[in-house]
Amino acid sequence: MSSPTDPRDEGATPSPSASAPWERKVLEDLAQAFMAEQRSARRWRLISRSLWVLGLVVMTWIGFGSGLPSKNTALPHTAMVEIKGEIAAGAEASAELVVSAMQAAFQDEGARAVVLLINSPGGSPVQAGIINDEIKRLKAKYKKPVYAVVEEACASAAYYIAVAADDIYVDKASIVGSIGVLMDGFGFTGLMDKIGVERRLMTAGENKGFLDPFSPQTAKQRAYAQTMLDEIHKQFIDVVKEGRGQRLKETPEMFSGLFWSGQQAVDLGLADHFGNLDHVAREVVKAEDVIDYTRRDNVAERLVKRFGAAIGEGAVRAVGGLPVLR
Repeated sequence: MSSPTDPRDEGATPSPSASAPWERKVLEDLAQAFMAEQRSARRWRLISRSLWVLGLVVMTWIGFGSGLPSKNTALPHTAMVEIKGEIAAGAEASAELVVSAMQAAFQDEGARAVVLLINSPGGSPVQAGIINDEIKRLKAKYKKPVYAVVEEACASAAYYIAVAADDIYVDKASIVGSIGVLMDGFGFTGLMDKIGVERRLMTAGENKGFLDPFSPQTAKQRAYAQTMLDEIHKQFIDVVKEGRGQRLKETPEMFSGLFWSGQQAVDLGLADHFGNLDHVAREVVKAEDVIDYTRRDNVAERLVKRFGAAIGEGAVRAVGGLPVLR
């Protein structure tokens, strides 16, 4: 047996158990360094992506912002507010955006007059009523004239708004009028009987589901809906008569829901003159420089609002819709 100091043992290979501590230490250090490097790389990737997204949001906000005036509003000018498309909550022609734009236009000392540039088939009587009321309030407060300039169409709720203006300008081929109210929906009860489908609808209140398209509608329920439509129609007629006054040349069909060309509208007193935006700014307001005060949602706001509006619209359509000026 060799002694502990036997020279033959000096070149012997260390046993695995003897070498494990320092090898394990090296492996642990390497693993920790690798993990730290990975965490650092992930952190910088996250920061880099966040900065990229932030830059994209800022650029989008700038490119598709709220449509604030970009010109010098202190100089004399014609203030323009666009009312385009469907007049409805959450739309570009919502009372929220239109009223906000009109307030900014009226408050600006450089604005000599406010022009409502209209191209709309109509929409919500509530939204139109809010805008109409605000036009009258702002006119009385700031003593500035308001002109409505019609492009292709100014029908129903759009005309409800236009009659609050001092004068209405149209093109000879514009579509004007349609002073009426509608509530549309569908009824599938006959089809369900033919294919053998049973509707199971439970309500608390005998009339709670009378707009349900899969349930029959009684004569009493139909009469109730018609009374409501007639009331809204009368409100519409009263607003038109108040706004147009003695200029109207009433006919039996004027408030029947028919619409007219711009030429016919001028003849009937539904509109006043022919002219476009530039003509009104140059010849009527005498301030050729037109500044757009129209408020438009930026992309982020629009996505959020459309998501919420889609849910609400789906619920409304499920029960047959609401009254519409169209």
